[in-house]
Amino acid sequence: MTMPNLLGLRHAVLALAALLCTAAAAAQTAVSDFKAGPGNGVYSFPSWTPKTLPELMRGQGSAEAQNTTGHLFLPPGDAKVPAVLLVHGSGGIYDAMLDFWPKAFNAAGIAVFSMDSFGPRGVKSTADDQSQVPFAADTADAFAALKLLATHPRIDPQRIAIMGFSRGGITVQRTAVERIIASQKLPDGLRFAAHIPVYSGGCVGVFRLRVKPGVFSKAPQLWIHGNADDYTGLAPCEAYAKQIAEAGTPVEFVVLEGAGHKFDADDPRKIFLRNAQRTLDACPVEMDIDTFASFDRSTGQRLQGEAYQTVLKSCSAVGASMEGSPKARDRAAQVTLAFLAKAFAR
Repeated sequence: MTMPNLLGLRHAVLALAALLCTAAAAAQTAVSDFKAGPGNGVYSFPSWTPKTLPELMRGQGSAEAQNTTGHLFLPPGDAKVPAVLLVHGSGGIYDAMLDFWPKAFNAAGIAVFSMDSFGPRGVKSTADDQSQVPFAADTADAFAALKLLATHPRIDPQRIAIMGFSRGGITVQRTAVERIIASQKLPDGLRFAAHIPVYSGGCVGVFRLRVKPGVFSKAPQLWIHGNADDYTGLAPCEAYAKQIAEAGTPVEFVVLEGAGHKFDADDPRKIFLRNAQRTLDACPVEMDIDTFASFDRSTGQRLQGEAYQTVLKSCSAVGASMEGSPKARDRAAQVTLAFLAKAFAR
């Protein structure tokens, strides 16, 4: 087969995959709220696709709506329960979000809503090209899911936590920022009760915020990270979480010995992602949420124009690995349940 034919076949396969993702999303049960108290299942609910953080904070306005989907897992019984919203990373929704984590949380009497932000938008993975789905869209989906869950008669709206993996960890961080929360105009003071970034992105580069008192909410945070992670480095996240704690947010940080990226995956093989986009640990960029201006955190100098672009180019790299670990995953579940027991008791 000639090279043009190979390329044509590849494009056809990708187009078919996107079409199947869209068709699957359209086939879900569509809801605008959970007031009827639906049981376990896959639900489509309204959100939208802001392209940038400032656009997200301005609100949807007349922007086109975009449905997204979530898998609801309720524990047995009819008692009112807390809940956890699970947010996937660049690889999209995966087995642990539909099996391991729901089982672990349900066994502890906690409902789970595993959200798929990619499938309804016709995307399978953004690992090689993060621009396929704007990061702001993930955050819009998370707040839409929070509002949806809060209407379920079995879910306590004051005890809904958010847990995100890798790229999903950036969403977790953003939903903990006071200015972003306020911009969403949530009903009745609704907000997430706790935030759990797991092998999180966003600890370096354009998603890292300048930490000052009042930037992050007082809702407790639990960070979980492996010390063998070569995709989203441990050291920058430890330093970032420490700054957030020093600014007044209750923060716990758990390091999993020998764990790599996506340690909660079912597959224990070490898989190298040759084209995966990542940000180097030494990247000095951070953003001020009050002005959206970017700075070099090592010098305090504002970055703009050509100087900003030059720094950004020096921050980028490709190639990383991921590796599932049953031992690390079990430990992560243990510390998460202990953390939530305290957070939901507040």
